[in-house]
Amino acid sequence: MTDSTKGPSPILAAGGIVLRGNTKPRFAIVRMRREKSWVLPKGKLMPREHPRDAAKREVLEETGHDVSVHKFLGSMAYPALGRIKIVQFWLMRASSLQERELSNDVKAVKWLPLTQAIDTLSRPHEKVFLTHVGPIALNEIKKTTRKKTRSSRKRRSPAASATPHVIAMSYEKTRPSAFAKALGKWFGRTAQSGLRKAG
Repeated sequence: MTDSTKGPSPILAAGGIVLRGNTKPRFAIVRMRREKSWVLPKGKLMPREHPRDAAKREVLEETGHDVSVHKFLGSMAYPALGRIKIVQFWLMRASSLQERELSNDVKAVKWLPLTQAIDTLSRPHEKVFLTHVGPIALNEIKKTTRKKTRSSRKRRSPAASATPHVIAMSYEKTRPSAFAKALGKWFGRTAQSGLRKAG
């Protein structure tokens, strides 16, 4: 009997759903130099690096903007190099000015409204993911902006709110499987556990 847990370990990566501006927030997408594709800013984790830290580092490298990291939005999983790649995403707010040069593998950055950003992305699973988490990100920005306008009121600690965990799979290359279902359940349990600890 073979052990179903053995096999190539997944590639772990992290990135950001990065917004800039308050009244008309724009989403960051980056153009990769080698593949010539428009993608969400993200990259692989370094050894022992926390995914949140990796996400912030990768976004700075790929957009040139320093960011503040906010709530966790969800994950994508898709086949890459004969393995499964799992990318975790956080909502981020970008500084208004570009702080540094783009990394060598990035050719350009665009800041677009949600619908245009979705249309411009090259990969179907990223389009699906941004379609689901984009409105959540915009809603968070609106809530933050409303809180700032009420700054004269007494500051209260925010209650932990459950965000539906979004998982986007590349269904063109893989069919829904026991792995995909198990992955979804695991991410859901992990997210709920994190919310209970925060609350």
